Amino acid sequence: MNKASFAAIGIQEDFVARLSEFGIQDPSPVQEETIPLMLEGRDVLAASQTGTGKTLAYLLPLLQGINPEQKVVQKLVLAPTQELAMQILREAERYGAHRGIKVMGLIGGAAIKRQIDKLREHPQLVVGTPGRIRELIGLRKLKMHEVTTIVIDEADQMFQLSAAGEVAKIVSSALRTRQLVMLSATIGPETRALAAREMKNPAEVGIDPGIMTAQSLEHHYVVTEERNKIDMLRRVIRHYNPERAIVFVNATDDIAEVTAKLNHLGLTAAALYGDADKVTRSNVLARFRDGRFRVLVASDVAARGLDIENLTLVISFDPAFDSEHYVHRAGRTGRMGRRGLSVTIVTEQQTFIMRKFAKELDIRLEEREMVGGKALTAEEARSESRGGTGSGRHGSGGREGLSAARSGKPQVQTPAAGGQASPAGASAPQPAAAAGFDAGRGQQRRSPGPAAGPRGGAPAGKARTSGAEREKNRKNKGAPKWLKDKTPRGEGQ
Repeated sequence: MNKASFAAIGIQEDFVARLSEFGIQDPSPVQEETIPLMLEGRDVLAASQTGTGKTLAYLLPLLQGINPEQKVVQKLVLAPTQELAMQILREAERYGAHRGIKVMGLIGGAAIKRQIDKLREHPQLVVGTPGRIRELIGLRKLKMHEVTTIVIDEADQMFQLSAAGEVAKIVSSALRTRQLVMLSATIGPETRALAAREMKNPAEVGIDPGIMTAQSLEHHYVVTEERNKIDMLRRVIRHYNPERAIVFVNATDDIAEVTAKLNHLGLTAAALYGDADKVTRSNVLARFRDGRFRVLVASDVAARGLDIENLTLVISFDPAFDSEHYVHRAGRTGRMGRRGLSVTIVTEQQTFIMRKFAKELDIRLEEREMVGGKALTAEEARSESRGGTGSGRHGSGGREGLSAARSGKPQVQTPAAGGQASPAGASAPQPAAAAGFDAGRGQQRRSPGPAAGPRGGAPAGKARTSGAEREKNRKNKGAPKWLKDKTPRGEGQ
């Protein structure tokens, strides 16, 4: 089937030309479905994965329906967070400036007196957060009697942030003849209840309702011990080597600690807090977009609705609270058909959460094992083990092997044919840095031993001696429990 053009679905020539300037030639599926409905004046309830072009799906018909000669507020967009509101505002200015359309942002955290003064300039499109919009309506500074369309973006997030009452009051303050549009990655019961109460014969838009995340996304998880999570985070970032990444942390109190440790490990990072003021949030995000640092550490609240270009990796330092939160985290990457990866770090006891998400979201959420600085499937890890380069979770490239390397204890390198076993780097234990710890590969670099034994081969006695030495080291009084319990590796490892 031939793909429709923007002109074919009702977008006027000047907007089509503007879209082309920014490299947008064809509408995405959600735009193709939503734009004609909005242009008809229908109420719309749209469910679409994050990153599929929902913003332009409603902004283009909004801007096209504004009369620049009429100096009153004609269209209103509600967003759950300051950052998302500002992103929408930037897009509206980008595509509406050539028509002389005035756009204004009304968000909490900014000086309300200055906003009141700006309203006297008669903006035609207002984008804001529910609390501040409701406050200005109550002060009779924002007039709603000429508003013909209200858009509620990320509706479910709005209700999660306890803004349901504010949204309902804002909607009821406009004329009953107004058009109401709600869009979200997930459509929950509160969203449906508001739609049933306030919408007139709404058109429902959905892109395969059974699919909650973008098809261009991959979903992985890695398993480690709680105490090794920071190191696993480092290894994941080093391996995938993204231009920039977001790390989600569940507890706000842990954000500063994770940020500080990443910086200590040489991975430039900064924190984004949900309760930070507008200026601080804007500065952090501007620096992140400009590449001033590589990793943004944030909570779910702080990162709601973020749209960062060229973001290829999202990491959950803690597993998401539920599948809905997982959808919103993963949706920060893989946007508009681009490839993206979501990686979750879990303990053995938390792996059931990954199975639960996979079932609820109908996605492939696969385990990866960090072996030799590479992220391998279980089968690849076993193959790698048979080939003598490590043994998955417990080999030299796995979780336990990493701990051994970091502890400074010598590791024995299994010789190749004709080779001789030798200690790692030196005969005496060394700190990880002195022994050549490879931060990118999560392993200790080893100095090669002699090319061959006295008789040109590796005598069986030597191998047996190496095994005995390892067993003795495991049973040393000061050895950690995991090392004492570890099963000796065979000759093929």
